[in-house]
Amino acid sequence: MEVGYILDTDKAGFIWEAPRQFRRNDPPAQHAKSAAMCPAVLDYESRLYEVPCPIDVQLRFKMDDNGQPQLVNLAGDKSSIRSKHLRQMVAVMARKEWRHPNRPIIQFITPYIFVADDICWMNQMPAFSHYRPAPLPGTMIGGRLPIHIWPRPMMWAFEWWEPSKDLVLRRGEPWFYLRFETDDPRRPIRMVEAEKTETLTRYMTGINSVTNYVNRTFSLFQVAEQRRPAKLVQKKMAKG
Repeated sequence: MEVGYILDTDKAGFIWEAPRQFRRNDPPAQHAKSAAMCPAVLDYESRLYEVPCPIDVQLRFKMDDNGQPQLVNLAGDKSSIRSKHLRQMVAVMARKEWRHPNRPIIQFITPYIFVADDICWMNQMPAFSHYRPAPLPGTMIGGRLPIHIWPRPMMWAFEWWEPSKDLVLRRGEPWFYLRFETDDPRRPIRMVEAEKTETLTRYMTGINSVTNYVNRTFSLFQVAEQRRPAKLVQKKMAKG
């Protein structure tokens, strides 16, 4: 089945890469019983997609003089991203909304929207198969949602377990993984670039900002299903 991805941004669109199917760069297997030849492993990994990080950044968490959480871009004037634009991309959640009083949560805004016309649930997961010599000082907060009735811009949320340590992200490294569930677990996924049509835009206005008005937004899925247009995925046509 087809899953459409949309990069919904009107600036710096080239920093955001298309989601790519997970691939290993290991040398060829030397043994028939190698983990690289295991059909269960191969099938599992073939269903993973990865989204690469768009920027290089080193962030430090601190409290200001008024006890308010802040992020510091340690590269300062040498940073590849201007502080103004970094502040538009990432923010610290209010302390009362943290899951633990000593673990800050930050959110990066991304332009990625995923949508499907057939029943499809998308899982956003940490890049657990990407080895980091210096581990991240916390954990990514994953999520699961039905993209056939609930397409919305994605976030990268991070829970900072060790606020005394810096968060270092590198452009091009795997940022998070995606895995898709359909009504038939044998059914493969094909990722296509899709248009943000007027139909999809109007439909998404019913989803936008609902968390500001109600808790447990999953209770609105039935309404979303009833009001869903017959088709939301329109493949983007190549130019030229």
